Amino acid sequence: MPALSDLIEAGRRPVEHHAPWQRAAVAPKAWNLAVEQLAAGRWSLLGLWGEPDRVHMALLDEARHVGIISLDCRGGRYPSVGQYHPPALRPERAAADLFGLVPQGLPDTRRWLDHGQWGVSHPLAARPGEPAAAPSYRFLAAEGESLHQIAVGPVHAGIIEPGHFRFTASGETVVRLEERLGYVHKGIEGLMAGAPIDRAAKLAGRTSGDSTVAYSLAFARAVEAALGVTPPPRAIWLRALMAELERLANHLGDIGAICNDAAFALMHAHCGVLRERVLRAADAAFGHRLMRDRIVPGGVAGDLNEAGASAIRSLVAEIRQRFPHLVELYDNTASLQDRTVATGRLKVELARQYAAGGYVGRASGRDFDARRDLAYAPYDELAFDVPVLQEGDVNARVWIRVREVEQSLSLVEQILGRLPAGSLRADIALADGPGEGMALVEGFRGDILAWLRIGEGGTIERCHLRDPSWFQWPLLEAAIEGNIVADFPICNKSFNCSYSGHDL
Repeated sequence: MPALSDLIEAGRRPVEHHAPWQRAAVAPKAWNLAVEQLAAGRWSLLGLWGEPDRVHMALLDEARHVGIISLDCRGGRYPSVGQYHPPALRPERAAADLFGLVPQGLPDTRRWLDHGQWGVSHPLAARPGEPAAAPSYRFLAAEGESLHQIAVGPVHAGIIEPGHFRFTASGETVVRLEERLGYVHKGIEGLMAGAPIDRAAKLAGRTSGDSTVAYSLAFARAVEAALGVTPPPRAIWLRALMAELERLANHLGDIGAICNDAAFALMHAHCGVLRERVLRAADAAFGHRLMRDRIVPGGVAGDLNEAGASAIRSLVAEIRQRFPHLVELYDNTASLQDRTVATGRLKVELARQYAAGGYVGRASGRDFDARRDLAYAPYDELAFDVPVLQEGDVNARVWIRVREVEQSLSLVEQILGRLPAGSLRADIALADGPGEGMALVEGFRGDILAWLRIGEGGTIERCHLRDPSWFQWPLLEAAIEGNIVADFPICNKSFNCSYSGHDL
C-alpha cells in the first residue's frame, strides 16, 4: 500500500515551500494512483480546486499525513476524481465553473456555482446535438408510484441564507433530497488574486461570518507557512483563545436552535442568553463581538488586558454554573428526545468516505480533529478530549456539541492560565520572496483548509479556501432520506452547513 509521501517523492516536479506538509506536481500516473487510494477508502480528500492550467488535490493518508498534489491540465482536461470518489463531484463541477477545467468521465456535468448568469459558454454544458450555451438546471428525476416533489427555497422564511432544496416524497416520507447551492457566490478567491496580503486577510475573514476567527487563522497560518514566518508565542495562544470562544458561541447557539426546531423554545432562549454572554465577553476582550480582523498574518492585531481576561473568566464561571442544568433539561425532556433520537441518521461509512469534519463526522464515528491530529500550536501543549459517537443521528450531533462546549471551557481556562508574555506580531514584510503555503485548522464545523501562493511583489497570486460544508452538504441529502418532511428543519439545523463558506 503506497504512502502519500511515496507518491509525492515520485512526483515529477517537487514544489519548494517552507511548511512541514508535502507538495509536488505529479504525472498522470501518480494522479491516478491517488484516485485509486481515495476510491479504496485508504486516503481522504481534504480539498480539490483548480487554476486555469492545473488542478490540485489535498490529501490525508491513514497515518494522518497531509499533502498536496497538482496535475497540469493540457487542453483544460484531466481524469475525473469524482467518477470513482463521489466527494470530489461538487468541487470538480465548481472548478469547471470557475476555470473551465473539464474532468474527463465526470458523471454529473451540470453547473454548480454558476447559475447560467455569468454570460460565458460552459465547458461541461455542450452535449451531442446541444448548443454550447448551458441548458436550464435539471434536477434529477425520480420514478415510482405516488411520488411528488416539494420545492423549498432558495428564499426561506427566516434570516438564513439562500439555498434550494428539492424533495421527492412518498406521502410524508422523503425518498430523495437534492440541493442546489451557489446563490451567495461572492467571488472571494477572484477578489484575492492580485490583492495585498492584508487585504486578502480581510476577505478570508469574511468567507463565512460565523467562522471569521477560524478562516482568519487558516489564512494567516498559510501565509506564514509560505513565507517561513513564526508568530510570537503570545499571539499563538491568543489566537487559540479566540478560536475557542468562537466555538463556544456557535455550539451554544446551535444547541438552542436545534431544540427550537423541535418546538422547545425554552432551551433556545437559555442557550441564546449564554451565546450572547460569549459575544459580549469577546467584545470586552478583543474589541469585536465576532473577533473579526483580530487575527492577522504574523500574529494578532491587539492584546488582551486584565479587564478582558477577567470578562472571559466570569463567562467561563457562568457557563459552568448554568450549562449543566440545560444539558439535564435536554436529556430529560421526552418530547424533545422523541424528535432527535434516531432522526437524520448518517451512516459511519458515509462520514468516513466524505471525510466529514466536526460534529457531523464525530457523531458518526470519524475520529478526526485537526487540533489534535495535526497538533498545531498551542494545542500540542494543551490537554483536551475529542468526543466521538457512533449513532450519527440528530441527538448524537447535539451531544458532540455539548461535550465540545465542556472541552472548550477547559481549554479557555488552560490558555488564560498559561498565556505567555511578549510581542504580538512578527513582521511578514521581512520574509524572503514568494512562496506557497497551506494550513488546516479546526473551526466549529470542522476542518477549514487554506492554500495560497504569494508572488514576487508580496501579493496573493492564488488562494483557495475550503469550508467543511463542501463535504457535509451532500451528507445531509443522505441523512434525510427515509425521514418525514417535517423532520428536515431539525436535521438541517443539526448539520448547520454554511451557505456562504461553501459558495465562496
